[in-house]
Amino acid sequence: MVRADDDTWDLAGSVGATATMVAAARAAATRRASPVITDPFAEPLVRAVGLDLFTRVAAGDADLDEIGSGLGFPRMVDTFAARALFFDRFFADATAAGLRQVVIVASGLDARPYRLSWPVGTTVYEIDQPEVIEFKTATLAKLGVVPTVEHRPVGIDLRDDWPAALQRAGFDTTQPTAWLAEGVLIGFLPPEAEVRLLDDVNALSSVGSRLAADHGTIYGSAEESQQLGQQMTEGWRAHGLDMDIAGLIYPGQHTDVAAHLRAHGWSAATSEHRELFAAAGLSELVAADLHGPAGTISFVTAIRT
Repeated sequence: MVRADDDTWDLAGSVGATATMVAAARAAATRRASPVITDPFAEPLVRAVGLDLFTRVAAGDADLDEIGSGLGFPRMVDTFAARALFFDRFFADATAAGLRQVVIVASGLDARPYRLSWPVGTTVYEIDQPEVIEFKTATLAKLGVVPTVEHRPVGIDLRDDWPAALQRAGFDTTQPTAWLAEGVLIGFLPPEAEVRLLDDVNALSSVGSRLAADHGTIYGSAEESQQLGQQMTEGWRAHGLDMDIAGLIYPGQHTDVAAHLRAHGWSAATSEHRELFAAAGLSELVAADLHGPAGTISFVTAIRT
């Protein structure tokens, strides 16, 4: 599979299927005896998408950790649970500091507007393709679930003029904003689009705004990385799922998000997977766990000063 500037997808294929995979991991994490994260909406959303493997994972009938270990990505459930907790705490810190405007970019099956407790007066905007936004909001509405916050979904492709659409939905450029770009700056955009996204965020952000993101690339150009990508593709197919994650990654030198933000007046701190696991109270990652995606992705939190 080769990415194109005008490609499309839904939650059952291409980039969208990775969002369903992550939601299945959150559902599996929720089932743990001592869960790192609780997401009661992950399983029904995954079931509604209808991919058999991820439905079984979400229902507890398939072990994503075991599957991931065979694909070169061990402890997948812990990885995505620790990531979700890291970003949940980012929002808790941001709102405790007084921020009341939140934007979740490329939100996928993220249910934070429904599952987190938000201070009174907070507005959460979430941006994704119109079909993804419509699917998620309609599915949760059928379940009788309502947001816990003023929720303003914005259905638009990030390749279009999303800043204008966001402002039409009521976004106020004079208010400090808490931004989240989870799982989007890890190679799923061309390098130039990553820079454009960050520049748009910078242009929309007043002093005091905050941003959290993961960044890097799941696969590099090295032969070992390409072999790992092929291994994962074949592994997913063996489990009945045609998902070529390596083929979804744009080639090229991807953006160091922390460095880019620092160059534009933000202070930024970075963390690695080891630190996320420790903060979540999970057992330490061993060297073997850090080959592949867990060793190539970093996490950043930043404040515009």
